[in-house]
Order: sequence, then C-alpha cells, then structure tokens
Amino acid sequence: MKIHVLLSPLNADEIYFTGKTTVVIDILRATSTIVSALDNGAKEIIPVNTVEFAMKVSGTSFGGQTLLAGERNALKIDGFAMGNSPLEFKPEIINGKSIILYTTNGSKAIVKAKFSENLFIGSFNNLFAIVEHLKNLGEDAVIVCSGMSGMFCMEDSVCAGMMLDEIRKTTPDLELTDSGKACLVLYENVKDDLLAMIKKTEHGRILEEKGFAEDLEHCSKVGISDLVPVYSTGVIKPFVKEEI
Repeated sequence: MKIHVLLSPLNADEIYFTGKTTVVIDILRATSTIVSALDNGAKEIIPVNTVEFAMKVSGTSFGGQTLLAGERNALKIDGFAMGNSPLEFKPEIINGKSIILYTTNGSKAIVKAKFSENLFIGSFNNLFAIVEHLKNLGEDAVIVCSGMSGMFCMEDSVCAGMMLDEIRKTTPDLELTDSGKACLVLYENVKDDLLAMIKKTEHGRILEEKGFAEDLEHCSKVGISDLVPVYSTGVIKPFVKEEI
C-alpha cells in the first residue's frame, strides 16, 4: 500500500486523479464542516468551485430544500444562508436539506479531485473512520491537503501525518513518498496538543481574530464522528456499506 500526500492541490491537475483513491483534507474548515453537516442530518453536500456556479445551482432547486453555504475571506458570503462554520450546521436548520458549499480552499480541492475512482472527505473529526476505510480498501491512495489559497498550511499536513501514523500501526508494508514522511515528522512534533498547533497556524490566527475561536476547538477534536463522506456524481453523502 503506497500513499502520497499532495501538500497543495496546485501540485496536480484534474486528470492526475483519474482512477485514484483520494482523501481531501481542509481542517479549517470545509471538510470539518462537511462532516458536521452530514452528521447533523443534511441530505447531501454539493461542493462547487465558484460563487457564480453556487448561485446557478441554487437557482435550479425547488421547494426550499436547498441551502447556500460558504465563505469568502472566512466570512459568510452576502446572500448565502450560512457560512463555513461547522457549528452553524445545526439539525433544526439543515436536516433533510441539500447544502451547496463554496469555500476558498476545500470545495475547490474536492471539485478538482472529482475524477478519482474513490473520493473521501477527511478531517480530525472523522480521522479514525477514514483510516479504517482506507485500510479496508487496501489500495494506494492520495491525500490532498487543501492548503490556504493554494499554499502550504500546517494543519492539513499534520492531519495527513496523523492519518499515516494510524495506518502504519497495522500496515507494515506501508510505503510513503517524501511528502508523506514530512507530514509524519510534523505530526510527531505537535501531536500532544493539536488545538495549540491550530491556534498558532496562519489560518488559525485569522479565524480567531474574526471571532471563530470555537471553530478551532471543534476542528481539533479527533474521532468524534464515524462518518465517511464520499463524493460521487457531484454530491457528497455518507458512505453506506453494501450488504451482500
């Protein structure tokens, strides 16, 4: 089993993902928000890579069963029902709804990886569920760190490192590329206090300054969800194991 880590989605084009098993990570905050929304009863998440396309998709929906959500510069976009805080997505608001999601980093990375054979959404919140799913598949995989405006970010890489650390505990033949080994080193250096690490990151400081300190706490929690969100034909839904 070989796993490669892309430290930024800019390091590959859409065709690169064809036929691959991929996990997209955006700790602050898109993938954490997706996990939270699905856990709280959202029907599905529709990730988009532009605000204009989000508006277009929402214009074709009927019956008030679709909500526009997303952020620009960390803040809710004017005219959208919700922002990108995982704490906003409460059951009483989103249960049974389709969520059209645009974010600066995460939704774009997911759309870019759309040609993957298997495309999963990962975060600290559902890390153990993702790890178990990858181990059960037993296939080579790519972990994509969404980064920040196309640049490297610490929190996504540390999460990738933690995933790799968990996988290698029971996968002695695990093969890593150099970027994966680098993520392991980063994780080993900060694993004792993930929240402190997140608060010190560039993105974490920006969010805290804008009043989202509680989001940082939520996004740092490991293994609070058993959900494995999977992207297929344009939407993200919880993975459901087929019964034989």
